[in-house]
This record gives sequence, structure tokens and C-alpha cells, in this order.
Amino acid sequence: MTEPMGDIDDKTRTELEAAAFRRLVQHLRERSDVQNIDMMNLAGFCRNCLSRWYREAAEAQGIALPDAQAREIIYGMPYKEWQAKNQREATPEQKAAFAVNNPGH
Repeated sequence: MTEPMGDIDDKTRTELEAAAFRRLVQHLRERSDVQNIDMMNLAGFCRNCLSRWYREAAEAQGIALPDAQAREIIYGMPYKEWQAKNQREATPEQKAAFAVNNPGH
């Protein structure tokens, strides 16, 4: 089986992936109504996961990136500020779904 768009060079592929990533981050910033716990329950990842993956990618390149800075890159503001503006207390139903869908997390 051939990889989709397999004839694209690595530089172009990286540019496309970066553009898609930037669009995802922008979308998540615009959809602050969507809670992280809902993302975790439905998709198995959230903004915090994305920021951790960003930090891990930086570290793999030898770049030290503190968690707080990685989160600010994803959230578009300091994490504590985003929480104060947008995060609601999780409902008992959300917490129960999280426990089932994300054991050990």
C-alpha cells in the first residue's frame, strides 16, 4: 500500500503538517467552550496533551521548553489565565466518563 501523497517531499510534508497543526491550535483557542475533560472523554487527548507533545518534540530536538511555556503556546495565554476564563467544574457525569475512558490518567 502506498502512503497518501507519497510523492511529496519531506520539506513540503513538514510544511503541510505544520500548517494543519497551527490550524488545530487556532481552532482550539477559538473553541474555549469545549472543555478539556470532554475532549479527553471523546478523543483521548486534550489541550494539555497537545502541549505535552509539543514540549516532548522540543526536547527531542534538544530544546528545553518548560511545561508552562508549552501550554501558553497551545492555549494562547498562560494556562492559569485560560482556566480562570474558561474552565468550568466538571460534572459528576464527566468525571465518571473520564475515569472509565482514561484509566490511570
